[in-house]
Amino acid sequence: MKLYDYILSPSCYKVRLLAALTGTEISLRSVDFHPGEEHRGPELMALNPAGSIPILEDGELILTDSSAILVYIAGRHAPEWMGDGSPAANARITQWLAFSSRLTASLGGARLCEMLLRPGDLGALQKAGILALRELEAALFEQNLRGMRFLVSDRPTVADIACFPYVALAPDGSVSLDPYPNIREWMRALRALDGFIEMPGIHRLHELKPEPSAEMEHG
Repeated sequence: MKLYDYILSPSCYKVRLLAALTGTEISLRSVDFHPGEEHRGPELMALNPAGSIPILEDGELILTDSSAILVYIAGRHAPEWMGDGSPAANARITQWLAFSSRLTASLGGARLCEMLLRPGDLGALQKAGILALRELEAALFEQNLRGMRFLVSDRPTVADIACFPYVALAPDGSVSLDPYPNIREWMRALRALDGFIEMPGIHRLHELKPEPSAEMEHG
């Protein structure tokens, strides 16, 4: 499998992260996304006319959506990352994969405005991102009440990987994670997984702030 990759792309990082966590071998083909905009050049546009990355190439199969790539890798190499296979688990994973697109559009859009000076309504993007974070925080709170640390069950799935990067990078768009102890606890649990790999720019919030559980006890 070959991944057309940009090291600072959270969507590409999702794929690298799941591959690392599942022990899946992928070769990386670096793309000059910024400032070169190679993803809009003829070679990559032939693979993905939408002009976006990541792109996964596996033989004759070409996938150009990060969620589809996560599902493919899990299905081929680590089916446990797709939950228990029940209709309810499948539906919940699908729902969170769709939610991850909202994170990309809102928190990811705010990050592009702040870091790459891309045009956009920064205030509106930040507001949409905060609404998404509140929704995620509430869902994780409910999961914690059930004794589960992750979005779908007591073990991580592709749903967690799909949502993690843009949440972790929210501060790059000037959206603070301070008000969300359950999100930070979830991020800590993901970081503790064997095989977890870093992405440049994702700060170790759990090392910079008190234990979220301690905040909830004394807040």
